[in-house]
Amino acid sequence: QVQLVESGGGLVQPGGSLRLSCAASAWTWAIYAMSWYRQAPGKERELVAGIIIPGGRTTYAGDVEDRFTVSRDATKNTMYLQMASLKPEDTAVYFCNAALRNRPAIWGQGTQVTVSS
Repeated sequence: QVQLVESGGGLVQPGGSLRLSCAASAWTWAIYAMSWYRQAPGKERELVAGIIIPGGRTTYAGDVEDRFTVSRDATKNTMYLQMASLKPEDTAVYFCNAALRNRPAIWGQGTQVTVSS
């Protein structure tokens, strides 16, 4: 069973940057996409960014597409989310997700991102 582990969250001031990582414990060719979601207190979980595997086509939520960049290092089984120009409204728990063919999706445990002065 593949497991996903997020890291890189923390406290950052408005306007700052963070890079989140999502490491997969193993790889299966059943994975066809990986994504970042976030959930703020009292709100539903929402898609932030995703990347198609293989091919690398990316997609972003409208409010992050000019500030965040999703990428993947296949040699390390790791997906990244580079976040810049962070705003207080970006504060949330960020989750990694892997979509698989004919199998349930896999979620990481989440990493907290807090944007505050």
